[in-house]
Amino acid sequence: MQLNSILPDVIKVADEASQRVLHIYQSDFKINYKDDSSPITAADIASHEIIEKGLRRISRDIPVLSEEGADISWEERRHWRRFWLVDPIDGTKEFTQRTGEFTVNIALVEDGEPVLGVVTVPALGEAYWGIKGEGAHRRDRSGRVQQIRVLEPRQAVRVVASKNHLNDETRSFIERLGDHEFLQAGSSLKFCRIAEGRADIYPRLGPTSEWDTAAAHAVLVAAGGKVETLDGTPLRYGKESLQNPHFIASGEWSQ
Repeated sequence: MQLNSILPDVIKVADEASQRVLHIYQSDFKINYKDDSSPITAADIASHEIIEKGLRRISRDIPVLSEEGADISWEERRHWRRFWLVDPIDGTKEFTQRTGEFTVNIALVEDGEPVLGVVTVPALGEAYWGIKGEGAHRRDRSGRVQQIRVLEPRQAVRVVASKNHLNDETRSFIERLGDHEFLQAGSSLKFCRIAEGRADIYPRLGPTSEWDTAAAHAVLVAAGGKVETLDGTPLRYGKESLQNPHFIASGEWSQ
């Protein structure tokens, strides 16, 4: 499969989902709760349905794993060498709190590695995409597209994190970095901020699921960055457990 040939279609699917999400975001939507007490709205469901349908048009033979359709058994998933990994809305709390920092995420995973990623930010009118070895790009609200790449940090390391997830372990890690600047960002935007050179490191020492990270992970790697577990190995996907271990996302400079 030529990833460059399908990327425009994947972006179109993400844009279509984003438009529907934004329409609901601007309405008087209701908030429901899953069994694990996490919030869910009509926007999550609508985005899931649009993306799943769109990806099946692009590639009928590639399975789709989405947060809103994650009841696929390990016995089936264990045979997947290639699959789409989708988070219809990452940052549902940001969505319900109307901060604007929520994203739509589509990744293609091959042999445990995210090789293509598209992240849209409906409320901000932005989009990011990347292909492993081919570079990463950002589209701004005006529609202008430019290539993005990680940057070497200035004297103060720019740490990006969400205030909603600043546990003691994360605070301790940040303090050990020494001179630093703290930047707030929600959802998978944290990866994108590093990819476009606006931040340097994102420590996530708390729970995440595979769909939360895969698309933005692909964008960051395409922009020259990396995402590693605490033992220095690349973060992998397609595991029996859909939970990620703790990880550090950073720019090329930290290698």
